[in-house]
Amino acid sequence: MKTFCGRANPTTGSMEWFEEGEDYDYHQEIARSRYADMLHDKDRNVKYYQGIRAAVSRVKERGEKAIVLDIGTGTGLLSMMAASAGADFCYAIEVFKPMANAAVKIVEKNGFSDKIKVINKHSTEVTVGPDGDMQCRANILVTELFDTELIGEGALPTYEHAHKYLVQEGCEAVPHRATVYVQLVESRRMWSWKKLFPVHVEAEDGEKILVPPSEMENCPGVPSVCDIQLNQMSSNDFSTLSDVVTMFSVDFSKPVQSASTYYRVQLEPVKSGKAQIVLSWWDIDMDPLGMINCTMAPYWVKPTSALQWRDHWMQCVYFLPREEPVLQGEKLYLTACRDEYSVWYNLQKAREGENKADEEEHKADVGVESPVCRCRAHLLWNRPRFGELNDQNRTRQYIKALRKVLETDSVCLCISDGSLLPVLAHYLGAKQVQCTHPSRIDLYHPHELWQFLKANNLEDKIKIIEARPELLKPSHLENKKISVLVGEPFFTTSLLPWHNLYFWYARTAVSTHLASNVTVLPQSASLHVMIVEFQDLWRIRSPCGTCEGFDVQTMDDMIKDSLNFRESKEAEPHPLWEYPCKSLSDPQEVLTFDFTKTVPQHCLSTEGSLKLLRRGKSHGAVLWMEYHLTADISVSTGLVQISNEKGNCEWNPHCKQAVYFFSSVIESEILSDPTAVTYAINFDTKTGEIAMDFKL
Repeated sequence: MKTFCGRANPTTGSMEWFEEGEDYDYHQEIARSRYADMLHDKDRNVKYYQGIRAAVSRVKERGEKAIVLDIGTGTGLLSMMAASAGADFCYAIEVFKPMANAAVKIVEKNGFSDKIKVINKHSTEVTVGPDGDMQCRANILVTELFDTELIGEGALPTYEHAHKYLVQEGCEAVPHRATVYVQLVESRRMWSWKKLFPVHVEAEDGEKILVPPSEMENCPGVPSVCDIQLNQMSSNDFSTLSDVVTMFSVDFSKPVQSASTYYRVQLEPVKSGKAQIVLSWWDIDMDPLGMINCTMAPYWVKPTSALQWRDHWMQCVYFLPREEPVLQGEKLYLTACRDEYSVWYNLQKAREGENKADEEEHKADVGVESPVCRCRAHLLWNRPRFGELNDQNRTRQYIKALRKVLETDSVCLCISDGSLLPVLAHYLGAKQVQCTHPSRIDLYHPHELWQFLKANNLEDKIKIIEARPELLKPSHLENKKISVLVGEPFFTTSLLPWHNLYFWYARTAVSTHLASNVTVLPQSASLHVMIVEFQDLWRIRSPCGTCEGFDVQTMDDMIKDSLNFRESKEAEPHPLWEYPCKSLSDPQEVLTFDFTKTVPQHCLSTEGSLKLLRRGKSHGAVLWMEYHLTADISVSTGLVQISNEKGNCEWNPHCKQAVYFFSSVIESEILSDPTAVTYAINFDTKTGEIAMDFKL
C-alpha cells in the first residue's frame, strides 16, 4: 500500500506531494535508531550481564525458579543474558513490531527459543494467567527504559504498572536503583542558550543598545531538557558553585509511583556567583549493594575512571527560571519537580532564622506545574539559535558588512526567521526597513519581533510584512523598489546546512521588487567538504556482529537494509562540537551559489577528489555552508579552524553540520590506506536537494 505524503520543502519553500511505501516510517525509525550505539556500549552491557547473573543467583539460592520479565527487549540481548545465566524462563516484551520480529530471529539464532518468549505488545497490555501472555508473574524484572533524563521514555508509569500486574512482590530488579545527581553552576555560554543578551551597536549618532523585552527576560523557557555531551564542554565554559549532591533515587525492586511530585535538597555554595544552570546526570546500581554501578558522571566528577562514550545516554542541562546571585556558604534549597516524563528545577534562598515550621511552609510554596514559555521566543528559537544570536563576534561581522552596503536612502528588506538584522539595519542608517519571516506566516503573527520592536521603541520604524516572499505585492513595499536585500540567512525549517539556501529561492521570488542596482547580502554562499576520522560518532552507524558473546548480526542487517532504503546515500545533521574528529584532508569548496542572480534552471554539479594528508580511518565527509556577506566578510556554519598538526577540528557551536558516513563504516570493511576520496555532488535547483556520492 502506498501513502500520499505532503511536506514543505525546506530549501525551495514549496509544498510537495509524493507517494511513500508503507514501510517508509519503519525504515526511517530503524535507520535513525540508536540500537547500534547501545550494542557498542561495552560498559552498559557488561554491567547489565553482571547484574542479571547476580539476580538469577539470588533467586536460585532461595530455591525458586527464576522467571524473568524483560520490558523493551529490543534485540532480546538482556533476555539472552538471563537465559544463559540460568533463568528458567524469560518473557521479552517489545512493542515495535519490526524490532520484535528481529528479536525472535536473534533469540532463535542463539539457541534460546525454548527459554524466551517474545511478546509484541505494550507492557500495559500484557496478560498473566493460564491463557495469558505470561503463565505467571515474574520474580526478576529487567528493563532498559531510560533516556538521558532517566524518565523521559516513560520508565516510571511502566514500572508502576509492572509492579501492580506483572511481577511478584519483593522481586529482584536489574537495575536495582537509579540515582539522580545535580550540581549548581554559573555559565555564560549555557545561559546564552536560554536568554537573549543586550546587543551593542555603534551607530552614527552614538551607541545603541538593543534590549530584549521584559516578557522574554522573565520567561521560564521551555520545559524540555537540554541533553548534551557534557564531556565536550571545556571547564573554562562554566564555574561550579556547589558540590555534587544526590537529588533523588528510585528503587525499582519496590512499587514505583509515577504521579507528579518534588524532591528538595539543601545546598551551600562552595563559591559566590550567579546560579543559572543545574547540571544533572544519573547512575544505576545493578545490584542491591551497589557493587555493580554504571554512571553517566562527567569528566570532572570521576577524573580517574575511563569514560565510556555513549550517545543514547548523555548529561542534562537545566535552566533555572531566573539567574540567582548566591554567596559562598549561604543556605539554599534546590527543588526538583517532576511529572511522569520530565524534571525541572527551582532554587530558593533560606530565610533568616528559618525553623522547621518555616521549612514546611517553604515546601508548600513549591509549584509542581511544568514551566511554560510565555514569550513564544523559546518556541521559535531553539537553544543553539539563542547561542547564535548571542554570539558577539558573529553579530560584529554582520554589522561590519551592513555598514559597507547601507546608504542613508537605502530601502531594505530582510528575509530570515526571527532575525535581529532589521533592527541592525535601522540603527546603521537605512531609510526604510521591512522584514518577512517565511517559515512563520502560517503559524501566527511574528510576535517575538513585534515585542522586540516595542521594547526598543521601534514599532513605527520597522515594518513586519505578513506575507511569504512569493506573495509579496508592490503595496506591501509601499510601491518602492528594494535597494538592499538582506538575510542571515536563517530559517526554522532548516535541518541540513544547505536548507538555508531557501534565501536564494526567496530572492528569486522577489526579483520584480528589486531595484536594478540592488545589493544582496550575503552576495553568495559556498558548500565546503572535508574528510574526517571520528573519535566515537562512527559507532552509531557501525555494525556490532557479536555483543557479549551473542550473535546480533540480524540487527546489523536490519539497520543496513533500512539505511540502504534511502538514508545511506544522504547526509545527516550533527552538532560536531559535541563529537570530536580529526581532518584527514584539507577543507575544499565544492559548489558556489550566486545570490546576486536568480536561481538557474539547470542543476549545479561538481566532481573532484580530496587528497588525504593524514593517516587515519576515513569515516565520512563533513559538509557545511559559508556565507559571503561582502567580498571580504564571510561567516561559516562549519569549520572554525583545524587547531593542531594532528588535525583536530573546531566547529561552529551554534549550527549542525552535515555528516555523510562512508559505506565502509556501515559495512565495517577494513580498507588499505586510501590516498584520496573522489566525490560527485549535484544540486538540483528544481527540488533544492543535494545528491552526493563519495568513493575511497
